[in-house]
Amino acid sequence: MSNTFGNIFRVTSFGESHGAGVGVIVDGCPAGLNLDESFIQSELDRRKPGQSRITTQRKEGDSFEFFSGVFEGKSTGAPITILIKNQDQKSKDYDHIKDVFRPSHADFTYQQKYGLRDYRGGGRSSARITAGWVAAGAIAKIMLNQQGLNCQAFVSQVGDLKLQKSYKELDLANTESNDVRCPDAETAQQMFDLIDMVRKERDTIGGVVSGVISGVPVGLGEPLFNKLHAAIGQAMLSINAVKGFEFGSGFEGVKLRGSQHNDIIENDGGKIKTSTNHSGGIQGGISNGEDIYFNVAFKPVATIMQDQKSINQQGDEATVTGKGRHDPCVVPRAVPIVEAMSALVMADFYLLAQTNKLRG
Repeated sequence: MSNTFGNIFRVTSFGESHGAGVGVIVDGCPAGLNLDESFIQSELDRRKPGQSRITTQRKEGDSFEFFSGVFEGKSTGAPITILIKNQDQKSKDYDHIKDVFRPSHADFTYQQKYGLRDYRGGGRSSARITAGWVAAGAIAKIMLNQQGLNCQAFVSQVGDLKLQKSYKELDLANTESNDVRCPDAETAQQMFDLIDMVRKERDTIGGVVSGVISGVPVGLGEPLFNKLHAAIGQAMLSINAVKGFEFGSGFEGVKLRGSQHNDIIENDGGKIKTSTNHSGGIQGGISNGEDIYFNVAFKPVATIMQDQKSINQQGDEATVTGKGRHDPCVVPRAVPIVEAMSALVMADFYLLAQTNKLRG
């Protein structure tokens, strides 16, 4: 099982949904970085369950502890170990699926691959483990912010209800002003009502989280097998429930002619820039200095509060009964996860670029 992500800024994830806790080991963080614990905790608070009636009611404080790599509030250059203890596991809620495979979950594939599975909340396949990723991403954000680089995300779609504005028309500072994490108040309320209606119907619904990375210097990324957008895509597709990723013009770009899609290069008072940004800030796998923007599609949560047909481990027909505490829509809580994973990629590629300069 591969549990490590990154090249220089490397993150190793550990823990299970209903184990003692979850966490990460961050290796490659430069020494002397001021690690603001209140900021790291605030990032975890954005991801934690129980925030509103449209999220799972599992109650986790998601308080974290440093076990290594930090002295007097600063990174030492040694591996940083972060533990987030689980506090509100209700493992008995999963006894009924001990021998039954839940539709669209990892139950069947884990069983076939490893010969066993932790059925308590999905074990290692649970989105619970992303708490550690968010903590690691907060460290990456601190490092990147010192370089003027910022990673932001927001909910842009729930079901077929889509925010009809470009990120440039929005004040992304308003993202945290509502439970849905959509920066447009009117659309956010409509999204909230839709999610709440689906919740009352004992069902789930999917959505889209959009990401924007600003302040990116020119030259991050490699032209062949380590393209910057490919690495961001890998990071996003590693998040639970993600089914699609596009950056720049994405799938909508196929509707344009080349004469419309090409980003004309300009000299704006000595600064080289493009008049448009259909490329999404990356050309030839390398950042060009413009904003990097992308969309991440999340499927409806697989656990629904309805009976579903399935099979058990013996191959016999069985019924899966929906129980436990689950999100009717994952995208509001996925926003900080998307930000964290984009920050981890950017921190890694920033450090790689510094290494390349030293070698040159």
